[in-house]
Amino acid sequence: MTVDRPVLGMLLKGYPRISESFISSEILLLEQLGIPLEIYSLRQPRETFTHRSVHRIRAAVTYLPEYVLPHPITLLASNARLAVRLRGRYLTCLAAALVRAARLHGTATVRHFLQAAHLAQGRLVDRNIGHLHAHFCHTPTSVALFAHQLTGIPFSFTAHAKDIYTSEPEQLRRKLEAAAFVVTCTRYNARYLSRLNPTATPIHVIYHGIDPDFFAFEPAPPPQAPFRILSIGRLVAKKGYDDLLIALKMLADAGLDFRFTQIGSGDQQEAIGRLVGKLGLGERVRFLGTLPHHEVLGHYRRSHCFVLACKIAPNGDQDGIPNVLIEAMAAGVPVLSTRVSAIPELIEHGVTGTLVDPADPPALARALAAILTRPAAYRALLESARARVERSFDNRRCITKLRQLFQQALATAPASRGRRP
Repeated sequence: MTVDRPVLGMLLKGYPRISESFISSEILLLEQLGIPLEIYSLRQPRETFTHRSVHRIRAAVTYLPEYVLPHPITLLASNARLAVRLRGRYLTCLAAALVRAARLHGTATVRHFLQAAHLAQGRLVDRNIGHLHAHFCHTPTSVALFAHQLTGIPFSFTAHAKDIYTSEPEQLRRKLEAAAFVVTCTRYNARYLSRLNPTATPIHVIYHGIDPDFFAFEPAPPPQAPFRILSIGRLVAKKGYDDLLIALKMLADAGLDFRFTQIGSGDQQEAIGRLVGKLGLGERVRFLGTLPHHEVLGHYRRSHCFVLACKIAPNGDQDGIPNVLIEAMAAGVPVLSTRVSAIPELIEHGVTGTLVDPADPPALARALAAILTRPAAYRALLESARARVERSFDNRRCITKLRQLFQQALATAPASRGRRP
């Protein structure tokens, strides 16, 4: 690492992750634009494969112990060394963490503190890390906040979707107050965060975006039976696959000949499988699990319609703007989704795609039937959808503002080692 140039430390929950290609794309673009960075991951990769773009990233990756067990000696040893170094500062931060853990009646706060101190001792103290940035405002930002308190290194975070709406508001308010700035990927998120923002910490809306060259515009031929319907997303409550399957059953009962393909995995996989059997859709649907981008692209090319039936889950979890909707619009596939969260920021009903109300299977079924059986009426939407992506969701444009934020943060960091307490 260059001694005289401050480096950005990127703190992630897991790296790399197939479902978070927007993060690896962001890191790659930042590197290409000259931002020096290191990656700190709280979790080892869970897939045995990854997107090809990840192999182009040069940043060093450090994996922290994910839990105290089975790593108590590693964590305690690094914490002891940091305590000797920081003395009163370490003890003050530890005491505050213990008080907070007692108030929350949980052990996660203590784990986050131990991870932060481990990170500080091994990768931050006496090294030229000028700024920390965490992706997701729950666990990674908790660790970044403690690392900031221990070392004095400024931090920021990107808030996405589930991490925002399933976080305890008071905890989120504390993080907003301490951060140098906050990034979020939708205006909808920004409005929510602004209401919790006690000190008017700057909140920047920066869409994730995609590579429009990779998802080249190649509209499929006019649909004919059997119609090919595609959906990509994790099998979790907020994606609304139960509603979508009920809608597909309605199409089947109405005599529509179709084949449905779903890409993605999740904790509702068994329940969704049982629902498929209950509805008698087994011969019409297939679940392919998680796939890398170069394989997903072929499914976009072969599909007559892309659908994502998003809704708000019982625990408050909800989507922002799912990147798969942007990808499908870029590739030239008619898109159907729901009026949830920030999705209307991407899809304008009747102009760039089709929107229905969430948790409404009959509306989904009617919209799907219309798209598939009256394609001429929806053909004009495809070029408008592609133009919308190029205008607002080209990741090369989206990354420019983020690069400026990190350049400013690093420019104010002292360019020398040995400056940490």
